[in-house]
Amino acid sequence: MTDSCATPHSGYSQTLLLVEDNPGDARLIKEAFSPALADRLRVVSTGDEALDFVNQRGEYVDAQRPDLILLDWHLPGIDGGNVLAELNSDSNHRRIPVIVLTGSQSAQEVRDAYTKNANACISKTAEPDELEETLRVLENFWLTAVRLPSPANEV
Repeated sequence: MTDSCATPHSGYSQTLLLVEDNPGDARLIKEAFSPALADRLRVVSTGDEALDFVNQRGEYVDAQRPDLILLDWHLPGIDGGNVLAELNSDSNHRRIPVIVLTGSQSAQEVRDAYTKNANACISKTAEPDELEETLRVLENFWLTAVRLPSPANEV
């Protein structure tokens, strides 16, 4: 029987994709993670870039498939909801867990994110210390405790 889940690693071999158009938020998020994970974090600032990264197009032709995506909901051009819909429409990408980040307090946005199969939704409106703690919990849970799916071509 083939194991279709990646084994959790304390040294992180996983690649984490952050899709965030605000450089200040991107920096805060990166600084919240352990140095080992921060080295594995790749950052893009638009929905178009996120889709290019995941599909290994253009400047991202050599990019490693992300094991987890942190996706800002409000992006220029293709927004987070449409990125999520695109990922879910492709059998090669729908298994990548996606955590939605939003600065909005809108309950409708949270419902929309889960309707589009987000794995979790995190508010960026928390105090910086609270957001940092939430991101540390996310790192410990998603990249240490959880067994993430292997890429479809490795199953």
